Amino acid sequence: MGTALLYLVVMVVVAAVVFLGASLLFGRGEELAPLPPGATPTYLPPSALSGTDLRTIRFAQVVRGYRMSEVDWALERAATELDTLRARVAELEAGR
Repeated sequence: MGTALLYLVVMVVVAAVVFLGASLLFGRGEELAPLPPGATPTYLPPSALSGTDLRTIRFAQVVRGYRMSEVDWALERAATELDTLRARVAELEAGR
């Protein structure tokens, strides 16, 4: 009985040392540092939105879908850009 317990303790110690060594050597396996809490992967350029920008936008997912504040922000940016472009088109057409 004592020998089996000794083998078990030695196996647990060896496994812990191997796990710790592999963790220190290889890290967590991530290529990028994780985002801080509350951060978002949502990105839009500061100006001149394109259709590709809107097609490739990604939102952080939460329990009930997407984070509403991010979706609202992206829609507001797209609406502002659309209003600006339509105003510019109207201005150019009025100048003809």
